[in-house]
Amino acid sequence: MTDGIFIGASVDGKPQTLELKRANRHGLIAGATGTGKTVTLQGIIEGFSANGVPCFVADVKGDLSGLAMAGSPTAKTHASFAERAKAIGDDGWAYADNPVQFWDLFGEQGHPIRTTISEMGPLLLSRLMDLNEVQEGVLTIAFHVADKEGLLLIDLDDLQAMLTECAGRADELTVTYGNVSKQSIGAIQRSLLQLRTQGAENFFGEPALEMNDFIGVDDKGRGIVNILAADKLMASPKLYATFLLWLMSELFEHLPEIGDPDKPVLCFFFDEAHLLFDEAPKALLEKIEQVVRLIRSKGVGVYFITQNPIDVPDTVAGQLGNRVQHALHAFTPRDQAAVRSAAETFRANPGVDVATIITELKVGEALVSLLQADGAPTPVERTLIKPPASRVGPITPAERKVMIETDAIGAKYDTLVDRESAEELLAAKTQEASAAAAEAKATTEAEKAAAAQAKLDAKAAKEAERARIADQREADRQQREADRKEQNSLGNTIVKSVTRTAATSLTRQVTNELTKQVFGTKSRRSSSSGGLVGTVLRGVLGGLFRG
Repeated sequence: MTDGIFIGASVDGKPQTLELKRANRHGLIAGATGTGKTVTLQGIIEGFSANGVPCFVADVKGDLSGLAMAGSPTAKTHASFAERAKAIGDDGWAYADNPVQFWDLFGEQGHPIRTTISEMGPLLLSRLMDLNEVQEGVLTIAFHVADKEGLLLIDLDDLQAMLTECAGRADELTVTYGNVSKQSIGAIQRSLLQLRTQGAENFFGEPALEMNDFIGVDDKGRGIVNILAADKLMASPKLYATFLLWLMSELFEHLPEIGDPDKPVLCFFFDEAHLLFDEAPKALLEKIEQVVRLIRSKGVGVYFITQNPIDVPDTVAGQLGNRVQHALHAFTPRDQAAVRSAAETFRANPGVDVATIITELKVGEALVSLLQADGAPTPVERTLIKPPASRVGPITPAERKVMIETDAIGAKYDTLVDRESAEELLAAKTQEASAAAAEAKATTEAEKAAAAQAKLDAKAAKEAERARIADQREADRQQREADRKEQNSLGNTIVKSVTRTAATSLTRQVTNELTKQVFGTKSRRSSSSGGLVGTVLRGVLGGLFRG
């Protein structure tokens, strides 16, 4: 192991070396398309690996996969590379491979990389879903409630279920945490749906990535180069940027404080760095600045690769001590501003007119200023960059497959694990509530049925009572009628008896009278016969008519 990484040589033959002890002070590789940034990046990664420093690099175009294979004398670049090595005095230059592990968020071109929703956190998720301040607040409340109630948020299904739970409890949560509107939850749910269409559901799940699998060396002591297949990921720029920021944040939390080690624990290389900062809210920029500033003491170096140096915010650019600037084209006002910015950020060198030379640099040339052992930057030098030892260009799918199947990771992350989490627990809770509601409904229905039956029974009893009273009234009427008839019958009997008695009495009287008349005196008979008979007859007839 050497004390530094040979970058190239200046026009006067002075070697440009990246000090390993200062490599955790971060860096920037910038330049227009086609100026040699990828070759420079490849050479620096090879140098770190050779010195036992693990690296992580996002392979946006797919050509960095060539780090896994040694270059070939039959390659079309061989002649120019050999000539360049000779020009800079790199006598030890030779083709060599590097120990590589391939990763892919989609699990297609490498081992899957996953994390959980909880580990990502509401801030990065809000950035990923482009939420406004109000929606971010609601999302934060959902995370807090899940944590408080012991609900694991592992994948997008868990978060969706948790948001649905919060919507159902909106009134309750609003009283405790502030306004939780169903409109905001609906907006977040729609953003989650968009994430699914971008393939983000592949990123969230278990087993989650263990950071120790990024930090390791092979049996020769060379640092493992972790290459993320990002060509497909680039179709979702926010997912790409958020993933890289999450990775740095995880490393920051995972690694101990070690100050300034003799060499970095790990080096990050973020290609297309402008995607990390485009339209980033202030809170996210502060998070990036914080991680970049503080992760240095964890022994991690962060290197941004971008076309234009002004893509990196000043608060972050001020942390980047090692700089390699390839050619810039001053065709537009923005390009001209980038040239001026680059010229002002380098430590001045009287023999180098940065503003002029930066537009004249050839492919493979760069303006270089690196931190020295004492921490001071070297004066900027026009430098011819060393050629890489590994293949320039992508490896074949067959070669990639062999690398994936034979590396140290094996099948550790290949199978998705779906353990009980918020979705399952909330579904069980909902099912229990539905069962309880069904039971309560059944009880209520039974009570309603019993009440209805009681009502019917009461109505039937009432009708029966009415019928009984009617029957009783009819019986009473019939009894009265019978009594009346009986009374009438008795009266007739009495009348008949009286009539018979009267008739008998009349007969007797008439007989007596007739006897007297017949056998009495003549004068008595003649004077009383007409009056007595008439009186008797009138009495009998009057009695009959009165009866």
